[in-house]
Amino acid sequence: MSIKIENLTKLYGTQKALDQISLSINPGQITGLLGPNGAGKSTLMKIIACFLPPSEGSINVYGYDVIQSSLAVRKIIGYLPENNPLYPEMYVKEFLQFVAGLYNMGKSSSERIEHLIKLTGLSKEAHKKIGQLSKGYKQRVGLAQALMHDPQVLILDEPTSGLDPNQIIEIRNLIQEIGQTKTVILSTHIMQEVEALCKRVIIINQGKIVADEDTAILSSRVKDKVYITLEFELPIDESLLSTIPGVIKVIHLDDLHFKLIANTETDIRGEIFRFSVEHNWTVLSMQRENQNLEEIFRSLTF
Repeated sequence: MSIKIENLTKLYGTQKALDQISLSINPGQITGLLGPNGAGKSTLMKIIACFLPPSEGSINVYGYDVIQSSLAVRKIIGYLPENNPLYPEMYVKEFLQFVAGLYNMGKSSSERIEHLIKLTGLSKEAHKKIGQLSKGYKQRVGLAQALMHDPQVLILDEPTSGLDPNQIIEIRNLIQEIGQTKTVILSTHIMQEVEALCKRVIIINQGKIVADEDTAILSSRVKDKVYITLEFELPIDESLLSTIPGVIKVIHLDDLHFKLIANTETDIRGEIFRFSVEHNWTVLSMQRENQNLEEIFRSLTF
């Protein structure tokens, strides 16, 4: 396996950002790392990339411990953080030459830079200053620098954030190509991206792993549940909704809108109607939704 994490905990003072996380990731796999804001995703990626030390536990990357052998780990990891720090006053090729110099690549750097410029679709922009590029092309430059030393592991934190639909597709196709030969950890809030790219999904909530499945298996994990969205004319007693037979969970959307998670043994729409009549509630709309990865995510992290 390329990455092995055991009982990883990270504390910021008294706040526990990660809580006893254990997982393994095999080579040649694109793994989606999901979770709400503040769940601990970026902290986990920064620890793997040796930017932060763990408070407890261990992480091994291709046999190297991130504490005992951090320099060896850095040599085999490429990391693109969410804010993608670049030097806007440098030209694209100049910046990549600078990065190659940091890795002491010597004479081999020119060939590697040309390969990465072509791989990331930067050929027409290589003569421009980074500050002149669109955000999509800046992301390509960030990917090129992360790939400069041909790492075995690539960590991408929100690589398509803020991009337009065309740019998202282009970066997605690039990641898919890279993922054929490297271990890729991809953090994103775009569920379609996860479904399109990732073979495996790890969901973190409040510092704990709440799901770790093959993407196809995760989609069928709660296939025995249905989602029903309700809109009422006036505010109701929310606590009563959970007493409707068949309801597993109630999600408060706002004072008039609720989402019910129910089992599929019976169609509870009739029960909801009868219950509403008994309590003099006026239901303005009732909609049964098809389940997708986004709904699974909400059910695990809400």
